[in-house]
Amino acid sequence: MSPRGEDAPATGDVTARKRGRPPRTESADTRDRILTAARAEFSERGYDKASVRGIAKAAGVDAALVHHYFGTKEQVFEAAITVAFAPALNAPDAVADGPLDEVGERLTRFVLGVWENPTTRTPLLAIVRSAVNNETAAAVFRRLVVSQLLRRIAAQLDLPDAELRAELAAAQLVGTAILRYVIKVEPLASADVEQIIARVAPVVQGHLTGD
Repeated sequence: MSPRGEDAPATGDVTARKRGRPPRTESADTRDRILTAARAEFSERGYDKASVRGIAKAAGVDAALVHHYFGTKEQVFEAAITVAFAPALNAPDAVADGPLDEVGERLTRFVLGVWENPTTRTPLLAIVRSAVNNETAAAVFRRLVVSQLLRRIAAQLDLPDAELRAELAAAQLVGTAILRYVIKVEPLASADVEQIIARVAPVVQGHLTGD
């Protein structure tokens, strides 16, 4: 009789499980841990200094498992920011839901609302800081913004130069967000958000629907 006992797994079985794919019941939880760790790593260290090894350590997994689920660091970044950017992707609904002459206020209120919420602001900070400092991260961010956000907003406008209008409106809102939440320029950083909306919304409206 084997000294391992009847219920002990064979060494080969244990090695196969360690080297193979994790059980399906663990996959979703592992992926979520990796993405959470990746967002924290990119937020704290930026794209350049973040590493797959560091993300793996923070998630409590082997670096090979990060590569298994997501591939390269660029692909990890894209997966992490896609999840983080998801709330902002509802912005086209703000454009469609209501009169066209009030779209500037709706879109401004929606976007600044996403930034005002600490839960959504933290991952957005990671995205912006990485995109500003690294071209690879910027390219990933650009693809996501253009394909998932700006084109959808432009499709709702049904006006000449719709894509340019959407981009100019986005530039106004992104610039405001960077100065207020990332660089924290005063008095913009501490101004009441309703005051900011009142001043920025007409400009956004002009970009979207003006002559």
